[in-house]
Amino acid sequence: MGQLDGKVVFITGVARGQGRSHALTLAREGANIIGLDLCRKLGSTAYPGATDEDLQETVRLIKETGQEIVVTQADVRDFDQVKAAFDAGIERFGRVDIVLPNAGICSGGLTWELGEDEWREMIDINLTGVWHAIKAAVPTMIEQGEGGSVVFTGSTEALKGAANISSYSASKHGVTGLMTSLARELGEYNIRVNSVNPTCVDTNMINNDFVYGLFRPDLEKPTRADVEGAFTGTHILPVPWIEPKDVSEAILYLVSDAGRYITATALPIDAGFIIKS
Repeated sequence: MGQLDGKVVFITGVARGQGRSHALTLAREGANIIGLDLCRKLGSTAYPGATDEDLQETVRLIKETGQEIVVTQADVRDFDQVKAAFDAGIERFGRVDIVLPNAGICSGGLTWELGEDEWREMIDINLTGVWHAIKAAVPTMIEQGEGGSVVFTGSTEALKGAANISSYSASKHGVTGLMTSLARELGEYNIRVNSVNPTCVDTNMINNDFVYGLFRPDLEKPTRADVEGAFTGTHILPVPWIEPKDVSEAILYLVSDAGRYITATALPIDAGFIIKS
């Protein structure tokens, strides 16, 4: 018996990284998955985008758990695409219990030097895309009349800020505001709304030249080994970064019966990052 037997989860950004980890963690507890991902490189990011091969690997791994998954290649910036992906899952499973608006990107630069397209791409994906997932799924959750859970993927930068990634921080602060507002709106329906706010997670989003350069600006081409100490120095606990599964386990707690009275909470998973820095 799993903690989520019979539940259905809608996840954006499911092809790799945190999204794949969340899908696998919840599937292992008995949930079926509705997922989407863009599966292409974006103009403003310093790292490669997910691929169709990544998405199909997620499908394979979910099926290995014994659960089912419906996936679509879709752009969270386009509400019609998000709604079509969600509807395809509803046609298969007939319900939704948990929504994880997880898709996001990271890029940056000095605030006044950011290009118009860079700024808009960040906000459109990290904030408007999150709203699109909610807009697509929440009416079904309300109509079901059985409650539910929404967990946004925030960041430590949703709770503070950092130089050189102001567009990312602004988008994630927006997610925090959306989360607390939505929690107020959905409480009467017994739908809980929270966010997880991790420090750096060991995915493509931090493993790239742009982020390495932020942590070791003294080096021309810093490597992962070069930046490990600098990452570690931002935390109280002696770790450079956390793993996707660390975030997934926190999400499992929030969406399960163990977290049944938690709502409107921005949960840090940060190894002490916020309080130290």
